[in-house]
Amino acid sequence: MTTEATTTDLEAFTEDWLDWQRAQEARLADPHGFLAITSLHFLDERPQRFPDAPGAWRTGPDGVVVALDEGEELVVDGTPVHGEHNFGVLPERGGVDAVWKDAVIEVAKRGGNDIVRPRHPDAPLRTAFTGTPAYDPDPRWAVTGRYVPFEQPRPTTVGAAVEGLEHVYDAPGRVEFELDGRPLSLTAFPGHGEGRLILLFTDATSGVTTYAANRVLALDPPAADGTVRLDFNRAANLPCAYTDLATCPLPPAENRLPVAVEAGQTLPRERGGS
Repeated sequence: MTTEATTTDLEAFTEDWLDWQRAQEARLADPHGFLAITSLHFLDERPQRFPDAPGAWRTGPDGVVVALDEGEELVVDGTPVHGEHNFGVLPERGGVDAVWKDAVIEVAKRGGNDIVRPRHPDAPLRTAFTGTPAYDPDPRWAVTGRYVPFEQPRPTTVGAAVEGLEHVYDAPGRVEFELDGRPLSLTAFPGHGEGRLILLFTDATSGVTTYAANRVLALDPPAADGTVRLDFNRAANLPCAYTDLATCPLPPAENRLPVAVEAGQTLPRERGGS
């Protein structure tokens, strides 16, 4: 009876992980996802033209501006725009997706810089995508930890996948946990959604079987007593693991784990993985 229950639990655990992996890959391979990016441009006050986007682009105190030629059109928030259009001052890590024919022109702010990143569905990286390799899911990599909030959020500056770029996050606390009986901790950054957290980290597999620069683990909001679940089977690659056109943050120095986390997504085929 115990064996049957254990087998059933493992099958359910594996199926849940497969659902997560499929969702990760679908998001990545979206017609306008990160694999569809064809270029990355940093804007300044000089108007610039790009071969994979319409108009001339610049930025300044009033934000990002595009000057479209006659006959050119972008659709912004469902509204067609012509001539000169001001996107306004964008918040850090914010952005706008402007539709151009079958492409999306991402206008965003990263590391204090206004950028333009065209995304085309026929980008070779996207059309050649065959999925992401990963370790087989194993329940032993799903552990319970404890969230320890800081008295005040700590501004934390980290590097980026793009040389010379920096990101600043207000770290709300750290997560303490054990792997194979070894006490460890990771500084947490705000995640997507109220109370959610993300952990950017490297470990002893980084640069060997997993992407060298970073992986990310998303956490649900901690329970009232601080309990939080860390399932390293869901350690995911960031977009920079696939393309040099991503501005992903790097982990803070204290998030370099001294153990081999042989769980989650491994080095993408696009970077030589298998």
